[in-house]
Amino acid sequence: MAEKETKTAEVKPLAEEKVVTEAKAKLLNYGVTPRKVRLVIDLVRGKDLDTAYAILENCSKMCAKDIEKLIKSAEANAVNNFKMDRDSLYIAEITANDAMRLKRILPRAKGSASGLVKRWSHVFVTLKTKEAK
Repeated sequence: MAEKETKTAEVKPLAEEKVVTEAKAKLLNYGVTPRKVRLVIDLVRGKDLDTAYAILENCSKMCAKDIEKLIKSAEANAVNNFKMDRDSLYIAEITANDAMRLKRILPRAKGSASGLVKRWSHVFVTLKTKEAK
């Protein structure tokens, strides 16, 4: 009779976990034009979180609340998902791009009509950790 060979499973060491240094969040199909959103996001680009929240709190634009909410979402992703230190986070990138456009017709004089384009935007934010020097 032939003897059966048994195979032993080799235990491989786990690969080192990658250190994540950035967290992202996005706001898609936001009903404000990119030009209006850029006025707000230019104020907070490159700032740390506490400074950015203070700026957005005192901003009179309507979209400032939604941008603040988006940054808080990216902060929650960084802290909860990637175990990053909140105090070392800053806004590395924040952009507003053109999204879909709603095309409508605006009635004009003498039975004519003209076009009306309602623009929406996509907003993306990336938080990174400051390098300890």
